[in-house]
Amino acid sequence: MPGRDRPRDPMQLNDMRALVAEDHRAVDAEIRSQLASDVILIRQVGEHIVGGQGKRLRPLTVLLAARAAGGSGSRHVHAAAIIEFIHTATLLHDDVVDDSGQRRGRVTANEMFGNAASVLVGDFLYSRSFQMMVALGNPRVMAVMADATNTIAEGEVLQLMNAGDPDTTEQRYLDVIYRKTARLFEAGAQIAAIVAGAPAPVEDALRRYGRHLGTAFQLIDDALDYRGSSEALGKNVGDDLAEGKPTLPLIHTLRNGDPAQVALVRKAIEDGGSEDLAAITAAIESTGGLDYTARLAQGEVDHAIQALAEVPASAFRDALSALAEFAVTRTH
Repeated sequence: MPGRDRPRDPMQLNDMRALVAEDHRAVDAEIRSQLASDVILIRQVGEHIVGGQGKRLRPLTVLLAARAAGGSGSRHVHAAAIIEFIHTATLLHDDVVDDSGQRRGRVTANEMFGNAASVLVGDFLYSRSFQMMVALGNPRVMAVMADATNTIAEGEVLQLMNAGDPDTTEQRYLDVIYRKTARLFEAGAQIAAIVAGAPAPVEDALRRYGRHLGTAFQLIDDALDYRGSSEALGKNVGDDLAEGKPTLPLIHTLRNGDPAQVALVRKAIEDGGSEDLAAITAAIESTGGLDYTARLAQGEVDHAIQALAEVPASAFRDALSALAEFAVTRTH
């Protein structure tokens, strides 16, 4: 398959990071620098966020995409920090909306500092990210990111509308995960190409890569809510169910389950709560909901790797390909 050639030994996440290790350190330094504020609460919440930095796959995508597109200098480092700031702002807001108490295996900011502080520091991160975009001085970056942040906000509202609705269709679900998750991956890969000065075909290829990567990532994330472990995930298994979120494993079960399974899942979505998690997980397994979700995710990975055919061959392109595969093989 074009663009799908990979190293003989599977590249691990640490190998991908090693390719851009210096850039990664620069991103961390930029994030800490941009969190600086005279307002002590912003610094406290910011330090809490930095301490639980997670996998940082979005900035890694930006760094690898920029290098694959021939980028040099430091502009892609600033672009990666912008993407991470926007992502972190959405997490702060999400945890308030979802009343989450755990994120990445740690107490959430809203649990530690309160909802008001989390929302307001999230607003700070959003506004600081746009200050950083202005400093880059590239109108196209600002246009891409303005559209992306607006789309993300729409996705959050759509997800809120879908919550508690067992009649949510697969297409409505896919629309939410594009807007809420894939759009930021897409924007990150695209602005990486822009700041690298890549030609239009390479920019479009990386944009498409990011969209498919982000979709695959979220599909697997939703499947792990019924297959993973709380310790590995860094959150409680069944959180989506407790919040009445009709994710794809549940939608598939509603389409293919027997009457008792359908009634069980409908009630769980309508009422929220994970009291029947074991029975619902069994229903998802017996109807093939997790396998179906995994197949869709693998299809997205295949599309992502195909998109890389337009990107010049390099170790960075190989790493992007491996990152797409990691999105569907990860366990947390």
